[in-house]
Amino acid sequence: MTDRYDPHVIEPKWQARWEADGLYRATVDANRPKHYALTMLPYPSGNLHIGHWYAMTPSDARARYMRMKGYNVLFPMGFDAFGLPAENAAIKDGIHPIERTYTNIDHMRDQLKSMGTMFDWEREAISSDPEFYRWTQWFFSKLFQNGLAYKKHSPVDWCPQCQTTLAREQVWGEDRHCERCGTPVIKKALDQWYFRTTKYADELLDFDGLDWPSQVRDMQTNWIGRSEGASVVFETESGDQIEVFTTRPDTLWGATFMVLAPEHPLVTRLTTDEQRSAVGAYIEAATRQTEIERESTEKEKTGVFTGGYAINPVSGERIPVWIADYVLMTYGTGAIMAVPAHDERDFAFARMYGLEVRLVVRPPDSPGLNGAAMQEAWAGEGVMVNSGPLDGIAAGKGDGQSVKAAIAWLKEHGRGEGAVTYRLRDWLISRQRYWGAPIPIIYCPEHGQVAVPDDQLPVVLPEDVEWLPTGQSPLKLHPTWSQTTCPACGRPAERDTDTMDTFMCSSWYHLRYLSPHFEKGPFDPAEYDYWMPVDTYTGGAEHATMHLIYTRFFHKASRDMGVTKGPEPMLQLRNQGQILGPDGQRMSKSRGNVVDPDAQVSQFGADTVRAYLAFGYEWSEGGPWSDNNIQGPARWLNRVWGIAQPAGSAAEPDATTVQSLKRAQHIAIRDVSDDLEAFKFNTVVSSLMEYTNSLYRFREVAEGSPSWAEAVDTLVLLAAPITPHLSEELWSLRGHPYSVHQQAWPVFDPAMLKEDQVEVVVQVNGKVRDRIMLPPEAPESAATAAALAAPRVAELVDGKTPRKVVYVAGRLVNVVV
Repeated sequence: MTDRYDPHVIEPKWQARWEADGLYRATVDANRPKHYALTMLPYPSGNLHIGHWYAMTPSDARARYMRMKGYNVLFPMGFDAFGLPAENAAIKDGIHPIERTYTNIDHMRDQLKSMGTMFDWEREAISSDPEFYRWTQWFFSKLFQNGLAYKKHSPVDWCPQCQTTLAREQVWGEDRHCERCGTPVIKKALDQWYFRTTKYADELLDFDGLDWPSQVRDMQTNWIGRSEGASVVFETESGDQIEVFTTRPDTLWGATFMVLAPEHPLVTRLTTDEQRSAVGAYIEAATRQTEIERESTEKEKTGVFTGGYAINPVSGERIPVWIADYVLMTYGTGAIMAVPAHDERDFAFARMYGLEVRLVVRPPDSPGLNGAAMQEAWAGEGVMVNSGPLDGIAAGKGDGQSVKAAIAWLKEHGRGEGAVTYRLRDWLISRQRYWGAPIPIIYCPEHGQVAVPDDQLPVVLPEDVEWLPTGQSPLKLHPTWSQTTCPACGRPAERDTDTMDTFMCSSWYHLRYLSPHFEKGPFDPAEYDYWMPVDTYTGGAEHATMHLIYTRFFHKASRDMGVTKGPEPMLQLRNQGQILGPDGQRMSKSRGNVVDPDAQVSQFGADTVRAYLAFGYEWSEGGPWSDNNIQGPARWLNRVWGIAQPAGSAAEPDATTVQSLKRAQHIAIRDVSDDLEAFKFNTVVSSLMEYTNSLYRFREVAEGSPSWAEAVDTLVLLAAPITPHLSEELWSLRGHPYSVHQQAWPVFDPAMLKEDQVEVVVQVNGKVRDRIMLPPEAPESAATAAALAAPRVAELVDGKTPRKVVYVAGRLVNVVV
């Protein structure tokens, strides 16, 4: 046997060879079917954690499998390099984000290579490279020129002490304070850039042709939140109009008050002098709560009367207008009509503040019920009452008869119309930060907002910036960076000092991988036409309602601008679970339960870590790390090493042994192939372990034979996606041409699973006396003859004619004498 398996020698050797040979370089080849495999790129925090390995190495195994199946596989990698952590660190320790980010990237690139992955590093894309964000800015300009990017006043989290906006991650604690200075955070309205994601809401709800997990489709559907109903306008006594969307316009006759979000622009005009102090105090308190806190069903409903009134458009009645924190400006129009008899939240609010409850849908079994006597809201079916022209119509049924009648009445009388609304909001992309792609807009006194011309991109971040402890953006404070000239007239103008949300970069990074150094556009059209769309995308399900929606929007908008093609950017999506600490808790430095993959590789080698991460968990679920459980895959790799060593020549064993060996071989091919197709990496490894055990059972009688050589070669090939270094070494030791990763995947032959003979128990008078081999479907006459000829049976029967023979095909012959 060759020296013991030593991953610390084998793994670096083959990694260097693969890199030197460009083994994983993917190029356009029209004669081969393509497969674009993509896994979510990391943020360069400085170190890979075990979660990166768990996401990437099984994804790598799947990509390797597809390559061996004959596909031309593109499997790229890069870094989502912009973001808040590098900027916060610069404020804390003065190290420039550029220096920190690229130092981290160099280290993490080496870590990624230590995995033994088949990443095509010539396609590396880094979002903070000017040659990358030049095209991020180009896409922004195209969206702006096509009316899909716009600027408006909107509320943001604001620290009054630091005089800056805060990202969601920078607002800490239940009291919502600034992470830097501890000052309570407030909401403040600022001019912000948005993308019109809502224009694509209906198309984003269409998942035809997508092989995506139902969980992600459901999360996106709920996030987009399509609702059908009616748009209705209430007029205030001062002549202002308040637009309301309702899914139940049939209950308008039961609307006894209105509620506005505290941030609604009409609150100030509606509020009377007598109520101004109370309203102001309530608004200040409301702005310090998160939307989740404000929408909580467990939270007691509170509100304040503005002193103003609106007119119910169907009844003409004067109804009071309140403000309450459970109404949000970010959902609908920021105003609701309150129908307390038929909405539990409105009912609780009405009872708390003594507001009228008017029944307009009478429950089937409560003919005498009235609003004053109701103990809870009725949201079920019934008959319309107290509703003028709708009285007597069935309400709340699936056919929507009462809703249709209400919409028809509103339209006929000019009071409203049918409408569709969405929970999805337009994408806020402005960030008052330095470490991001600058927004390529110039403000001219004469021409207003002007996009930076394409030939002047990228707008490069200045490096000579000052980090203030307040956290204010250095771009805003830089003495000269924002000063420029208008592209339209040449007069002095100013740059936008905001940068883009980093989700903008990750919405199109898969396109830059196609040609990361292409200078005539964001990607080479020839590369796009061959590789796109992405065939398989892997990553965490936590990205369902942000990154994955933004990426789909970005592709569809770019398609409509003539940049991309087709309905979707990624055809298949698969999500991995999460690796927890050994204590079953989420890993964190404060808990002391972080597993360092570098330490595991140092002890066991990359292939053992890869095998354990594949074997130890249901990939879509994850689970706690175990230092003990990794020993099992480590022992398996050593068994593979032992069984696959080159052997001398020997003759074929008997036909039955050969047939049984081939049967085990083809069962393994079938099971490993099926499970790699299905991303069931744990059963891939368990099947490989079973096959390894089978080979050890056959070793004594078959080693050195042609059938043995084929069976062991099959093990090496089947293991190659999971343990690429070990398989490469064994393939070489066994005298085969380089590389194992360029070999064809073994093909399963169903005929090989059929057993030519099976073992049949022979009984005499019900007692087991012998065993014989028979074809599985042998007729009774042949089975009886074979049983009587068996030596021990012939001795017991002693030439007598059996009184009876019981035969169970393929299992049993019982001779009764």
